[in-house]
Amino acid sequence: MAAFRTIDHAEALRLIEAGEVTILDVRTPGEYEQLGHIPGAWLLPVDLTASAPAVLPRDGRAVLVYCEHGVRSVAASRLLDAAGIETVLNLSGGLATWSGPREFGPGTLRGPSSWLIGNADLLPSGGRVLDVACGRGRHALLMASAGFEVRAIDRDAEAIAFLRDTAARLSLKIDTDVIDLETDPPPDLSAGAFDAVLVFRYLFRPLMPRLRDALKPGGRLFYETFTTRQAERGHPKNPAFLLRDEELAELMTPLAILRAREGEFDDAFLASAVAERR
Repeated sequence: MAAFRTIDHAEALRLIEAGEVTILDVRTPGEYEQLGHIPGAWLLPVDLTASAPAVLPRDGRAVLVYCEHGVRSVAASRLLDAAGIETVLNLSGGLATWSGPREFGPGTLRGPSSWLIGNADLLPSGGRVLDVACGRGRHALLMASAGFEVRAIDRDAEAIAFLRDTAARLSLKIDTDVIDLETDPPPDLSAGAFDAVLVFRYLFRPLMPRLRDALKPGGRLFYETFTTRQAERGHPKNPAFLLRDEELAELMTPLAILRAREGEFDDAFLASAVAERR
């Protein structure tokens, strides 16, 4: 695989106009909103780009990476290249000298959940983390890159294989396993073994006691998934996968809820909480 390539603004504009690239803005949300951004650009700050391999489209298009002056984008491009992204293009000089189209306004964070990032101060300082229904590993990759000991589980063997390969490419240690989480009874998740448990956009109510039990005393459960109002958006529609109003707090019992929210966030109807085992 060839290393990432740095391109000038004329070539970047041609590729953008032809629809041949996914555009990745690795600046801060403030820069994205206030300094403007290339229309259609994904917002994923450079310190969160370990999540990018798990969320970037698998449509064969190149990934065009830019920042403000062309420094942070080099670091992000190097990581994406190492992760196995086929074609990575770095915008020379960044957006500071960009004369192409530019939009202003806030962006939706791509990659990790904004709930996790916004409550990162409640994460333990190191320790073991369990990522449940991890998918392709947007959170597992990020947590491992931050120095946590991560175990990631999902029923999708293809997703786990991708995560395992990507972690190896990035020299990240992640313990992965293919596990059906919806058995009767639910699978054992190693009671009292984890400092933090992460569950995002997944709901299987009978599993909740296992999630609570997996925490060490003082451990914290970070949980976020869709509410019934999400059915208005088209997916998911099955009530089994949708939380009723204020139901998440009930499911968390007897954990102590530290922070919670419910409503429309990140273009979806969600309920979110961080709760502690005391």
